[in-house]
Amino acid sequence: MSDGTLADRFLDAAIDLLRRVREEEADNIAAAGTLLADTVADGGRLFAFGAGHSSLPAQDVVYRAGGLALMNLLAVPGVVGVDVMPATLGSALERVDGLASAVLDTSPLRAGDALVIISLSGRNALPVEMAVNARALGVKVIGLTSVAYASETSSRHASGTYLRDHCDVVLDSKIAIGDATLTLDTVPAPFAPASTVVTSAIMQSVMATAAGALAERGIEPPLLRSGNVDGGHQWNGRVMEEYGDRIFYRR
Repeated sequence: MSDGTLADRFLDAAIDLLRRVREEEADNIAAAGTLLADTVADGGRLFAFGAGHSSLPAQDVVYRAGGLALMNLLAVPGVVGVDVMPATLGSALERVDGLASAVLDTSPLRAGDALVIISLSGRNALPVEMAVNARALGVKVIGLTSVAYASETSSRHASGTYLRDHCDVVLDSKIAIGDATLTLDTVPAPFAPASTVVTSAIMQSVMATAAGALAERGIEPPLLRSGNVDGGHQWNGRVMEEYGDRIFYRR
């Protein structure tokens, strides 16, 4: 890492993490993209879930220009985002046993669908239970997490397991325990987290892989275009009409 400004140091840290992901997670990214393509080709639906700041990469691939129109957000009230007051309530809800079961019981998820679960630590009850119960329904699960947490922290799920233990494909974000990338003698705590940057990049690389895999099979990827370019709304209207039964963010 360079000895430049703090901004330089953070960007270097993020770049180093992205390089590690490219070198070490290529096979898993390919497997995740292929799994999503298989799901689309077989008539299944796509969902993404994340709690707290891990919801940001999930939201980033839903109703997104250049993204797959079939990716839906699996929302858990009070957990997705930091708009709940107090914000600490969201963190507390991640540790509540049974919440994931209630969400899945009332969600449109069904056998043959695919669910991406994003959790930096993968240790809380909510993402673990979500993965376990989704797979029991016949849903394929892709877990995006930092595998390091499983060896350096204790699980908060009754089983003692982590998200990574209940997935069809595991994507390791390589984020270190605590997330923050920088330290400074004059600052008492580590700072500058990189998990959102890295995790969002992984999600977009999986989406790109899925689109390419569909095209290779002769299937037009159901991609959205920006509404701010000429013809964008018309294009999106056609895609949403064709795949309306698999898109839930319009209802």
